[in-house]
Amino acid sequence: MKKQFEILKKEIVYPGYFRMEKYRLKHTLYGGGWSNDISRELFVRGDCVAVLLYDPNADKVVLIEQFRAGALLQPDKAWLVEIVAGGIEAGETAENVAYRESVEEAGCEIEELIEISRFYTTPGCSAEWLTLYCGKVDSTQAGGIHGLDDEDEDILVRVVDFDEAYRMLEEGEIISSIPIIAIQWLALNKDRLRQKWT
Repeated sequence: MKKQFEILKKEIVYPGYFRMEKYRLKHTLYGGGWSNDISRELFVRGDCVAVLLYDPNADKVVLIEQFRAGALLQPDKAWLVEIVAGGIEAGETAENVAYRESVEEAGCEIEELIEISRFYTTPGCSAEWLTLYCGKVDSTQAGGIHGLDDEDEDILVRVVDFDEAYRMLEEGEIISSIPIIAIQWLALNKDRLRQKWT
């Protein structure tokens, strides 16, 4: 049977910069026929980009740390270790955003950029579509506090050996999905990438 869904009703529950929409819909079932009418809320934002900044000469990654409202229900975990990321604004490409956000959030100029993957971050409740990159950087100039004042960003930049970043992932110091995916990808592809970039 062909997979289909039908939107019966859509309403905008909250019309802010991030939008909340509510749907009443039904969809086809694997066993045949259609589901009951179901109600779902959807968090809607524009497409986004994240980039793992990697220095292949020093085998180091540039990580950032900042307060995240999505983690405030666990107060001891509200400051997350992540990678550079940002939303795609009108007229921008995903690649443009990778270069822009790397400077804004980490003070790093990307020398080369490769795409890792494109995926939904949490499609059970959000429409966020993310393009994930790895960017070649010179980590010797990275560090300090960055971010845009008009976006109330307070971002600490940390340069760590790749092995240290992977240890942080394994020991639960990195608990946000996007950097976990990026660091695991780098673990699988690091030798090939270093041959290409050094």
